[in-house]
Amino acid sequence: MLSRQELIDQIKQKKSFLCVGLDTDLDKIPDFLHDFEDPIFEFNKRIIDATADLCVAYKPNAAFYETYGVKGLQSLIKTYEYLPKNCLSIIDAKRGDIGNTSDRYARAFFDKKASGMGFDAITVTPYMGHDSITPYLAYEGKWIIVLALTSSVGSHDFQYLQTNEGLLHEAVINKVNTLAGAERIMFVVGATKGQEFENIRKHAPNNFLLVPGVGAQGGSLEDVCRYGITSECGLLVNSSRSIIYASNGKNFAEAARAEALKLQTQMATELEKAGIL
Repeated sequence: MLSRQELIDQIKQKKSFLCVGLDTDLDKIPDFLHDFEDPIFEFNKRIIDATADLCVAYKPNAAFYETYGVKGLQSLIKTYEYLPKNCLSIIDAKRGDIGNTSDRYARAFFDKKASGMGFDAITVTPYMGHDSITPYLAYEGKWIIVLALTSSVGSHDFQYLQTNEGLLHEAVINKVNTLAGAERIMFVVGATKGQEFENIRKHAPNNFLLVPGVGAQGGSLEDVCRYGITSECGLLVNSSRSIIYASNGKNFAEAARAEALKLQTQMATELEKAGIL
């Protein structure tokens, strides 16, 4: 598992804070891969081989594997095992239950002896309160990445509601940060929110933020960094579709690397501007 300092060290070494999302869809991968015994894993393996020196994290989305039942879970386990140990491994599961159920979700993704998977981090939804977070904290050294302000259109339905402690997403950040510090807690903040990162940093000055929405969803890396970067970077910017589906041909891995390299190059510039490199 990767500690906070190890993650920061990787960011500096690779001049990157890129997270590659492995949202692998059998309907979108190149046709020739269907001749392999495990097309999903073969696709992931080639994407990982092509991008491992350019990113610091990988994030499989559990739904894209669970939809294929036992075979999909087998692909997920093999993908987990193949992920580079110097990269943060995130399972994007967005679990949101309490008590024994939360403990079982944590065990499924954190306890390698139980399930074959021991991811470094998991995304969770906080809306059942602190007892939807604490079961994950029982696993020492694991990261909990809590949904705060998403890039979805529906984010305004609930996340901006006014509470006695400010907007709902602000109250979530404030409460969750009382459960554990920035060594264990990250927050999801959508890249399409731009300048709102400045406000987020008032509530989460030291937490790493997992930032989806750059690339296919139209988020601006420059804006994210202008308002959200810290002296230790504090950002993991995720890109999925624009990297992994950059090509549908036999050159898909090379095309994925080219897209990842574009982002990594931009990230190196932002890290230099922030005085981190």
